[in-house]
Parts: sequence; C-alpha cells; structure tokens
Amino acid sequence: MYSKILVALDGSETSSYALEAAILLAAPLRASLDPVYVVSLPIDYSGFPVYDVDSLRDSLLEEGRRLTSDAVKKIKAAGVDSTAQVVETAVLEDVATRIVATAAELEADLVVLGTHGRRGFRRLVLGSVAEHTARLATRPVMLVPNPQADQAGASEGKE
Repeated sequence: MYSKILVALDGSETSSYALEAAILLAAPLRASLDPVYVVSLPIDYSGFPVYDVDSLRDSLLEEGRRLTSDAVKKIKAAGVDSTAQVVETAVLEDVATRIVATAAELEADLVVLGTHGRRGFRRLVLGSVAEHTARLATRPVMLVPNPQADQAGASEGKE
C-alpha cells in the first residue's frame, strides 16, 4: 500500500505521537520512513543590531539535525529503513508548502503529521500547519492527534 512515508517533525510532543504512529504503520508494510524537519526563518531583520539571522538559522538547523537523527535511531530500531531530511523554506514559502514539496521530491506515498487539535478562536489565530498541508497535498495525509489535546480542550471548554 505505502512504500515511502514522510513524517514531519517539529520537536513537539504532538510530532512525537506522529512519529510513533508512522513507525507502527511503516514496519509491517516494510515501507521506508523519512523524518523531515522544516527550518522556516522569519522575514530577514538582519539590519537590526539585536537580530542575528545566521545564528538563528544555525541553531534551527542544528535542532533539526538532532531531532531527525534521534528519529532515525527510533525508526531503525523498529527495523524500518530511514533517511533524515532537514529542509529550509524558500523566501515567502510557508512550512506546509515546503512539506508538500519535500514529499513530492522524495516521492512519498504518504505524509504523516501531528495535529494539536486546536479549535475555534485558537485555531483561527494560531493556524494549523497540519490543516494547511492536508489542503495543499496531492498525496494522502495522515493526521495524528495529540491524545492530551482532548483533555486540554475539554478543560478549556469548562472555563
């Protein structure tokens, strides 16, 4: 069914759930599973003395390498083939667009992402990379919810 799966990571607990779900799916299918971390820099404010874009970029790239390296170790421990990807957005490109483009470049059959389960005003204000990716995608997308979000959403509704 699926032979190449991309899982997007961002270091959150939610993306950890997505990684675990992707491993559980990939292992019995003998599919390869490629973790992807997207570095997205804000608009270039390098003209301001307090803002060092190169330092920020370097730290994000390092975080991406660390997260994807840790993911590859987990994936390979499950007997699944894996190659890590750390990619950067182009100027004025958003994270969802880069995830979709990377999936196409890697010829992934499936894209797996975690979703925070935000609803209402929080979703409107904060947006959703997972939702935007699903809307842009030309291949199947599996959204993995954070089980803690149901409990948080239930308690938010009571306030």
